[in-house]
Amino acid sequence: MPIMPADLAPLEVLSRYPAILQGPLTFLGNHGGFSGARLWRVDTPAGSSCLKAWPTDARTPQDLTWIHGLMARASRLPWLPRVMATSDGATFIVHQGRLWELTTWMPGVADFSAAPTPARLTAACTALAELHRAWSPVDTNTDLCPAILRRMDSWRTWQQLVQTGWRPAWQPADPYAAIAETLWRQVANRIDAVPRLLTPWLTQRVPVQPCVCDLWHDHVLFTGDAITGIIDFGSVKVDHPAVDLARLLGSLIGDDEERWETGLAAYARIRPLSPGERQLARDLDHTGTVLAGAHWLRWLYHERRIYERPDLVVARMTAL
Repeated sequence: MPIMPADLAPLEVLSRYPAILQGPLTFLGNHGGFSGARLWRVDTPAGSSCLKAWPTDARTPQDLTWIHGLMARASRLPWLPRVMATSDGATFIVHQGRLWELTTWMPGVADFSAAPTPARLTAACTALAELHRAWSPVDTNTDLCPAILRRMDSWRTWQQLVQTGWRPAWQPADPYAAIAETLWRQVANRIDAVPRLLTPWLTQRVPVQPCVCDLWHDHVLFTGDAITGIIDFGSVKVDHPAVDLARLLGSLIGDDEERWETGLAAYARIRPLSPGERQLARDLDHTGTVLAGAHWLRWLYHERRIYERPDLVVARMTAL
C-alpha cells in the first residue's frame, strides 16, 4: 500500500540520503516476518531500494555497525544487498527510537517450495558457503557452539515451565488451537531428544565465525534456478556455520536424506565439511525444529504475544 501522509518518519529518514536515492515509498509492513521490523520499497529512476526500520531494541548501533561491516566485506557477492550511505556517509540512522537502514532491492522470489529442484538447492548451499568463506576470520577462533548453548537454555526454560503444571489453554475462538494442539503433542513426544543430542556437544570446542543465524526459505530469493538475493541479517551472530546449514536445509527440504546429501555436497565444494560438522548440522536441525515448536506454544499461550497475521503463524506452526 502507498505510504500514508501522516506517517512522516520514513520520509524524514529518506530525506537524509542523497537525492538520487529518494523516491516514492510503498509500505510493505513486516513482509511476512515476526520480528517487528517495518519495510518500505523506494522506487527511483536509478533503481529500487529497501528502507528498513529495525525492531525497537533489537540490536544496538554497535551491532549494526558490525553487521554492515560484514556485509561490506562480502559485497563482491552479487546476491548480497549493499548498504547505502546517507548524505553524511553513515550506514544507518537513529530516528524515533529505531535504527534505520537503506539497502539495494534484491530481485527474485522466495519460491523454493514451489519448485524444489536440485539445481536450486545446489545454488542455495553454494551461496551460503561463499558467504561463510567471505566472513571467515583470518585466525581460527574456537569455542563451545553458541547455538548448542542457546538450545540448551531454551530446553531448560521449557522444562521449568511445564514442570510448574502449565499447559496451553485452548479458547473457542482461538485461530491457533487446532494446529497448536497437534504441535503440543509433537513437542511432548520429542522434547527428550534435545538434551540427548546436545549434551555431547557441551564439551567440544568448535570453530566459530559470523553466521546469519536465521537463514530460511523466505530469506532466499530465486530467479529461475539462480540465487538473486539473500536477505535479512537481523540475527547475525558469532556461531558455527552448521547453524546456518541446519536452518537453511531444514526449511528447504525437511528430513529428505538424499537432498540433504546434495545440499551438503554443494556446500562442501566451496567450504569443506568434516564428518563432525555434518553431524552438528543434523543435530541442530532436529533440536531446532522441536524447540521452535516449544517457542511458538510458549509465546502464544504463556507470554500471550499478539501477531498481525495469525494465518502466517498457523502456516509456520504447520510447517514445524
